[in-house]
Amino acid sequence: MPAMHVRLGAFSAALVLAAALSTAASAQKKYDTGASDTEIKIGNIMPYSGPASAYGVIGKTEEAYFRKINAEGGINGRKINFITYDDTYSPPKTVEQARKLVESDEVLLIFNSLGTPPNTAIQKYMNSKKVPQLFVATGATKWNDPQNFPWTMGWQPNYQIESIIYAKYILKNHPNAKIAVLYQNDDYGKDYLKGFKDGLGAKAASMIAIEDSYEVSEPTIDSHIVKMKATGADIFFNITTPKFAAQAIKKNAEIGWKPLHFLNNVSASIGSVIKPAGFENAQDIISSQYFKDPTDAQWKNDKAMIGWNEFLDKYYPEANRADASVMYGYIVAQGLVHVLKACGDNLTRENIMKQAANIKEFEPAGLLPGIKVNTSASDFAPLSQLQLIRFKGEHWERFGEILSGDVGG
Repeated sequence: MPAMHVRLGAFSAALVLAAALSTAASAQKKYDTGASDTEIKIGNIMPYSGPASAYGVIGKTEEAYFRKINAEGGINGRKINFITYDDTYSPPKTVEQARKLVESDEVLLIFNSLGTPPNTAIQKYMNSKKVPQLFVATGATKWNDPQNFPWTMGWQPNYQIESIIYAKYILKNHPNAKIAVLYQNDDYGKDYLKGFKDGLGAKAASMIAIEDSYEVSEPTIDSHIVKMKATGADIFFNITTPKFAAQAIKKNAEIGWKPLHFLNNVSASIGSVIKPAGFENAQDIISSQYFKDPTDAQWKNDKAMIGWNEFLDKYYPEANRADASVMYGYIVAQGLVHVLKACGDNLTRENIMKQAANIKEFEPAGLLPGIKVNTSASDFAPLSQLQLIRFKGEHWERFGEILSGDVGG
């Protein structure tokens, strides 16, 4: 009998040891290429030069925000190594930079790279490599397609949602309007146009007097504006990036064309579009918004805006605080930090996408009240709410209710 007790005791001890080893193994840190005990390598591609260079401040803002995070101790003790390259808004260059980031720099993921054509050019590559193409800086509807592209996720409200909202507003308030549409001749412009036509429904054919496209390589769109005025349209839907948006606003004033002007929100920045075009030329333009306008006096004592200004004072003092892209970069950087923190010590690419697809009621500082970030395994559209805004004086004024909707890829 005593011998039996010894054997049982040894067996129990072995079980305890096995359980302890199992627990230790499950608690072990898990890393993919680009992550370690001390570092998380994040890749980014921005148009720091070229026709969309106004958006370059987004990358600069994100770099500044990650410096702030690192100064505060990093993500679960790890410092962010943010590697950002210029692609001049040229898809072939984007492919080159993405390959460099993934294969040479060996980043864990590519975050918030800008533009519909550039991101389209690398989407299949990123998914074949199973490297997250996370929170892309474009509102194209196609980024919400987890079934076919499980490694690609958008961030901002998509273009079709936005243009459907404008179309519904026009149908309700200007049912007999004659509409001129100017759009960039690529996936970005066509996505907006599709949503707008879908929103107008059966009336699209009779209401749209002209659909005119321009190439991003054109130095000016003045001739397109002249052509649109000649149609006698009384509503203008302006689907352009900042450089061309400012040109359109100025040219409208120059030739005395005063339609009700709808401007896509990717060009609603006061700093990079409205101010260069002239405040007097932008009166009553309608756009939409999902984050707080830094120039709006109503947010002067807002906690989030105070925090934003303190961040810029310390980490990006040269920033143009009237440029909405600075606020955009600040908000989306918070989104990435939220996901990385949720990953804990499991910094695999698979877990990054898992956590990115499990965001619930997240409110980054800077979003409008009532707007929240939500995702799921079947919904890769983090933001899907907007509010209409109208330009008055030197500021945007919000009107109406928060509007929402989801359109899949």
